[in-house]
Amino acid sequence: METPHSAYLDQLNDVQKNAVTATEGPVLVVAGPGSGKTRVLTFRIAYLIEKGIPPWQILTLTFTNKAAREMKERIGKVVGDRANQVWAGTFHSIFARILRVEADKIGYPSNFTIYDSDDTKSVITKIIKDMNLDKNTYNANAIRSRISSAKSNLITPILYAKNEELMQQDRMSKRPHLHKIYAAYTAKCKQAGAMDFDDLLYRLFELFQRNPDDVLGKYREKFKYLLVDEFQDTNQLQYAIIRKLVNYDKSDRNICVVGDDAQSIYAFRGATIQNILDFEQDFKPHGIQVFKLEQNYRSTDHIVQAANEVIMNNRRQIQKKIWSDKGGGSPISMIKAMTDSEEGKRVADTIIEQKNRMHLQNSDIAILYRTNSQSRIFEEYLRRYNVSYKIFGGLSFYQRKEIKDLIAYLRLVVNPKDEEALRRVINFPKRGIGQSSIDKVSGQAAAKGQTLWQSLPEAEVGKRAKQSINEFVDMVKKAAHKAATANAYEVAAYMAKQSGLLDLLKADNTVEGLGRIENFNALLDGIKAFVEDDTVIDVDTLPDKSLATYLQNIALLTDSDDKDKDGDYVTLMSVHAAKGLEFKSIFVVGLEEDLFPSFMSMDSLDGLDEERRLFYVAITRAEQLLTLSYANSRYRFGKMRYNEPSRFLSEIPDKHLANANKTSSRRSSSDSGGAVRSKVSGAFKKKTSSFKIDPTTFQPSPSSEIKAGQKVLHLKFGEGVVKSIDGGAANRIATIYFDGIDHPNRRIMLKFAKLQILT
Repeated sequence: METPHSAYLDQLNDVQKNAVTATEGPVLVVAGPGSGKTRVLTFRIAYLIEKGIPPWQILTLTFTNKAAREMKERIGKVVGDRANQVWAGTFHSIFARILRVEADKIGYPSNFTIYDSDDTKSVITKIIKDMNLDKNTYNANAIRSRISSAKSNLITPILYAKNEELMQQDRMSKRPHLHKIYAAYTAKCKQAGAMDFDDLLYRLFELFQRNPDDVLGKYREKFKYLLVDEFQDTNQLQYAIIRKLVNYDKSDRNICVVGDDAQSIYAFRGATIQNILDFEQDFKPHGIQVFKLEQNYRSTDHIVQAANEVIMNNRRQIQKKIWSDKGGGSPISMIKAMTDSEEGKRVADTIIEQKNRMHLQNSDIAILYRTNSQSRIFEEYLRRYNVSYKIFGGLSFYQRKEIKDLIAYLRLVVNPKDEEALRRVINFPKRGIGQSSIDKVSGQAAAKGQTLWQSLPEAEVGKRAKQSINEFVDMVKKAAHKAATANAYEVAAYMAKQSGLLDLLKADNTVEGLGRIENFNALLDGIKAFVEDDTVIDVDTLPDKSLATYLQNIALLTDSDDKDKDGDYVTLMSVHAAKGLEFKSIFVVGLEEDLFPSFMSMDSLDGLDEERRLFYVAITRAEQLLTLSYANSRYRFGKMRYNEPSRFLSEIPDKHLANANKTSSRRSSSDSGGAVRSKVSGAFKKKTSSFKIDPTTFQPSPSSEIKAGQKVLHLKFGEGVVKSIDGGAANRIATIYFDGIDHPNRRIMLKFAKLQILT
């Protein structure tokens, strides 16, 4: 087999080139932020193809459809149309493709429905109701999360009920029947021919486990080369499937995983950093090669070195030293605000300054926060300054009601046993099939052991409801008949009209209604684009334009796949949503104890380590400018809270900070209102807050006693000196000087002031 040397290899540094050309056996590529990870992965695939490896023997697993598309586009620039024959996609989309072919071997139809989180919640809610359990104690979201965790750890309902530790946890949380809900939910999904997102992994593992020779052997033979992107984000189940695919026990396969342990931030989704930490040891007996991509091509040196200093405080990590040759650049800026409102204003002021002095566009700038609820104050000030912005992490296009309604009709056409879809649309738009009629049919179905759909033709309900049910069933059957020969768009356009949805939306001439019809038409446009795309996915098959394939594709979309790149706006998003992105200027806001790091992480060292990795991800999104901010006080849960600066701030050496002479505020009670955190034996010790009294017991002095020359305490602004008092008796106004804040001279009307006299 020939060894190519194409011009694209000359674009790589020595370590990148070695990672690309080491094609045989197990390989671990540890890729720091901005180190060219995607380039290495795509060039490695191109290199394999140029060596003569058939592209359909290459399987690449990613975490977003967007990443898979971009990868194929980049490979295509090197090897042409052969890139389309590579199997590249998310874990869920690739595994769904395999399950479509093999599902009958584990008792599922090939046209199984994929339940989203709302579908899952709806099924669980109904089970809780049928079992007469308290819906507050048995919270549907909590149950869904518990079931998801069980599946990710390969715990079946039977094993769950036998696991005394899990059962004890449920008893302590007053949910002793959770295992019964899990069993009932599993049975309901099987009966409905449906899989949730976790099942796409869970059932694939079951498929491989039950059919080691014919099915697993077939895919081992098909995929001679396996590549995994963002390996640090995998969970235990994903790693278990990977090990099966590469025939781990014999290790006669070629596997390359790419990732960065320092960017493992999805433990709340079940991801475990242990996979990437253990990978080298797991494959060491089989001659693993490890390559560390340590040159950062994104950020200036101040940002890179600050990130190194922060992450070195974590306990478990793969040792590496990220470096940059882009020069020192601007030191990191720090904003220390008295209140969250002042923080919002100063961030907006700084954005205006950067746009004017450094000629940045809005699209060059992002504000990153720990929780989505923090966006409000920044929105307010950006609106005041007429700065265009966009929030990511809001309602997804595919979560809008008008979209989910049409999708439910289409799901029903493909799989009439899909009870969640059926219940959603059987009487929407209203057609005279009330809830009581649906409940009757549901009871009749349960008594006969049938699905709801099977019982509809035999429904024992009133005359009007019976006629409406028959018309509904006839409509769905006609659409299903059409779907056997027509493409996805033809079926969708037919059902949009026949269902009455299109007419219902057209009848609403309000602004909101016009928005809904635009969304509806955008969905139909998207289906048309899907049908007209002539890309060949697999060398063995022609493009599939069926409705079933379209529904599978959109069911597997992620939020990050739907981001609009057009328009000049400042980006606002959580740090989790920002992973994989980069901006010329980054603002990391709300850097306070119990906020970032989150109070939910404080009970474990592993939790704090993950929060530090999250901060590392945040600061390494910046290319040229990085601004860190915190507020001494902010409203949270309806109450004013007084905050200490985040411990992460004290981990950045002063030499990397623009206002180093002022950074004593991170360690000075008078300026920051925060607590000192000095590093002693890996832990932090607190000093007392600057406030002389507990804010919750604060007692303001009578306003009539306030006089010029007095020292006073204000809960927001701290200690101040009354310079003068003017105005009439009923409207006395004090001019007070507060040291350590912007605009220290404040004029306050005393009858509304809350001031404590100190001297």
